Amino acid sequence: MDLSGKHIVLGLTGGIACYKAAELCRALVKEGATVQVVMTEAASQFITPVTMQALSNRPVYASQWDAREGNNMAHINLSREADAILIAPCSADFMAKLAQGRADELLSLMCLARPMGAVPLLIAPAMNREMWAHPATQRNVAQLQADGGVVLGVGSGDQACGETGDGRMLEPQELLQDVIAFFQPKVLVGQQVLVTAGPTFEAIDPVRGITNLSSGKMGFAIARAAQEAGAQVTLVAGPVSLPTPRGVHRVDVKSASNMLLASMEYAQAASIFIATAAVADWRPAQASDQKIKKDGSGETPQLAFVENQDILATVAQLARARSGELFCVGFAAESHDLLAHATAKRIKKGVPLLVGNIGPATFGQDDNALLLVDASGAKEMPRNSKLALARALVSEIASRLPVVSP
Repeated sequence: MDLSGKHIVLGLTGGIACYKAAELCRALVKEGATVQVVMTEAASQFITPVTMQALSNRPVYASQWDAREGNNMAHINLSREADAILIAPCSADFMAKLAQGRADELLSLMCLARPMGAVPLLIAPAMNREMWAHPATQRNVAQLQADGGVVLGVGSGDQACGETGDGRMLEPQELLQDVIAFFQPKVLVGQQVLVTAGPTFEAIDPVRGITNLSSGKMGFAIARAAQEAGAQVTLVAGPVSLPTPRGVHRVDVKSASNMLLASMEYAQAASIFIATAAVADWRPAQASDQKIKKDGSGETPQLAFVENQDILATVAQLARARSGELFCVGFAAESHDLLAHATAKRIKKGVPLLVGNIGPATFGQDDNALLLVDASGAKEMPRNSKLALARALVSEIASRLPVVSP
């Protein structure tokens, strides 16, 4: 559970998006966090404290005069216990209050009284599109960020008022991912990471092609982990149906040739390239423009193949030309003799780090086991969830990056 041991104060302000806060609270608890709900009087017009108490398994606070606190200082006590304060939903009025430092009820008092260096403030705005776009709101957003608050952004779509546009509170699962990401070590801040993921598809005719069993899950997990670590991430994805990780720029491709072109384009600005895609080694020399049909003769069509250009080796050559400005990581999906094949592939491709795994044991699965191979030897990463392995791999990569002199 990604939030195990974390104590989150979840603040609710007035707005119809309070209904999403119920699901968010439950999601935070399922990820291992303890959640203390604090509500404004306006929030209680949209959802009851009883509901939030049932979901958080803790009494809800709504008044600065709460008699449960022996010292009558709920705003001090609650803020000192928190690992973070998350205001979701945060109304336009409450954002203005925070930006101005006003504190006339428990939640705003608590935000103002929190130890800023120890208790971060995360804000999930929720309001009508015109309210969100208003210059006063945007000034308040800028002020909150300047004061150290983290504004998580807004969604776009249908609004309760019947209008459509920006200003919706992000969905509970999006906010959950943002909270999880916030607590991850920021070891790749300032890095531009390019990741390839998934299989490629090499057309034989309009309905058939050559592909493989790669699900893309490992590459998508690495893209998410790199984004969590503070990097700007571009994900070049083969034909998979996985959702795009939060904050990641996705480029969909189909064939190995498509992936090569996209990789070379985005590698120009990248500082780290992680080639997890299972790229086809060969493609049909000529794809038929019509479906190849059997004619009952028993004869099989004769297919000629040509070799696809090696994406990892090509980008690694670019990296060498850039004198160490681009750190390349390759992946090897093998069926046997993993150490020998991974070692040979690292040398052949000319990359500093090669990550090996047994393809049949991981394709389509949510877990994996990795073998890291570099010039000094090999290191095993025992079987774990792909996201846990991705975070560990990101940490390994960060530790191997060249130190830039100030």
